[in-house]
Amino acid sequence: MTMKAAVQRNQRLHLNNVNVNPRTRKVVTYTLCALIPLALLHYYLLVPYQSSSQSQAQIHTALPPSSPLLLNEARHCNCNHSSGQWIPDDRGPLYNGTSCHTIKDNQNCMAHGRPDTAYLYWRWRPTGCSLPRFDPLSFLQIISNRHVAFIGDSMARNQAESLMCLLATGSPSPPELVYRDSAENRYRRWVFGSHNATVSIYWSPFLVKRIEKSEKAGIRHNRVFLDALDERWAKDLEAMDVILFSLGHWFLIPGIYYEKGQIIGCHVCPEFKHTEIGFFDVFRKAVRTTLEEVRRRHVEEGRRQRLVAVTTFTQAHFEGDWDKAGSCARTEPYKEGEAQMEYTTARMRTTLLHELERIRMAAVNGLHFQAVDVTRLAMLRPDGHPGPYMNPDPFGSGKARDRERVQNDCVHWCMPGPVDTFNEIFWQLLAENPFHKFT
Repeated sequence: MTMKAAVQRNQRLHLNNVNVNPRTRKVVTYTLCALIPLALLHYYLLVPYQSSSQSQAQIHTALPPSSPLLLNEARHCNCNHSSGQWIPDDRGPLYNGTSCHTIKDNQNCMAHGRPDTAYLYWRWRPTGCSLPRFDPLSFLQIISNRHVAFIGDSMARNQAESLMCLLATGSPSPPELVYRDSAENRYRRWVFGSHNATVSIYWSPFLVKRIEKSEKAGIRHNRVFLDALDERWAKDLEAMDVILFSLGHWFLIPGIYYEKGQIIGCHVCPEFKHTEIGFFDVFRKAVRTTLEEVRRRHVEEGRRQRLVAVTTFTQAHFEGDWDKAGSCARTEPYKEGEAQMEYTTARMRTTLLHELERIRMAAVNGLHFQAVDVTRLAMLRPDGHPGPYMNPDPFGSGKARDRERVQNDCVHWCMPGPVDTFNEIFWQLLAENPFHKFT
């Protein structure tokens, strides 16, 4: 088959919207990504030496630069999900506040009476490529006979619960909750029996070892040990095939930091005679310790394949101070240029991406590192938080009379809501990564 005939055939497939298995499509995409540069090289280097009797029109027909299929697939060769815009989407979410039973009560905005629904009808369109609507069966097939672990703070839990709701829409049977540690739901595990797929949540806000603050006991500083993993999750590492870390917000609150058993400094600690060192470098050290220790243990285990992903930091949208009745009452995304990324947010994201790139350069066979880079797309969604609807009917009779004094949650995400997009990107990273092709 000539190149012209092959391209024309592919154009017909594209225009007829033939359904293709997602994995088959990935193979075709990667093949095209490899062939397009070769075809262009052929065109620019060899065509000038062809017989002058061949018309220029014939030459251009051999490789039509405007081929819809080639252009569409070429855009997938290097897709940057972090850049793009939110566009209206009439289809709405895959689930709602009553159909999913893993939504944390504080994020169930619909059930708590949020009156507006426009925040449910947007989807993220990356620049130069597409982000398919979440396919629960595709995700379940990828993680079949595997264990996916969400490890981190409440943002990790928010994303994990979103994934559970999304997967439940396509699972032949509801997921079975096989483990729960307490009423706080800090550690949970589900199994999708149809695919023998396991999803777990581990509470570990710093990823490394810590002694948490206790306001009731008068202890307002977290004690964080930067050179030791939190073994509550690390002891189960060998059983994890896919790991998603999410952290950041707990580093902003007061803390005392240790290395080799010694205090190296603190953050917001005027009552102590410790050196104030802030939290940026502490954040970097915690991430580095975690990634390096995962790599070391991976080598010790001798396992073949594992994917480690990290969701980037997302900024809060309080208009006013969070602890002084700050609120997030917007009902639609920011427009381009309407919002700026905060310094702290940008630096946390940059630090995380730098550490991921650093560990990739020293990676070992079978261990894959990826970033779920959602910082910018999340920054544009001030409308996606529970706000006052973290509690049921916050303005009901006999409750707060002053709307400005009602507590708001402008950090976590309504479910359904923008957090579902985090998992659409996570799904794409999984589908594009070779780890799931091996046992």
